[in-house]
Amino acid sequence: MPRLPPVLRLLQAPVKFTVVPKAHVSAKPAKTPTSAVEQAVGISAISLGFMVPAGWVLAHLESYKKSATA
Repeated sequence: MPRLPPVLRLLQAPVKFTVVPKAHVSAKPAKTPTSAVEQAVGISAISLGFMVPAGWVLAHLESYKKSATA
């Protein structure tokens, strides 16, 4: 066990000196406003991304139950 602390120091050394880039966050309004169509498409895509997989699982729930017990 006496060799464990030097090994841990070697593994932690790269983590200590990593440079994280600063995020460019602004409180100003957007340069080009998002149109209603763009917002509708974005919300639809996000909704479909959540609902389609959940619907697939619910539609095939009986077959999942059969394969789990067999």
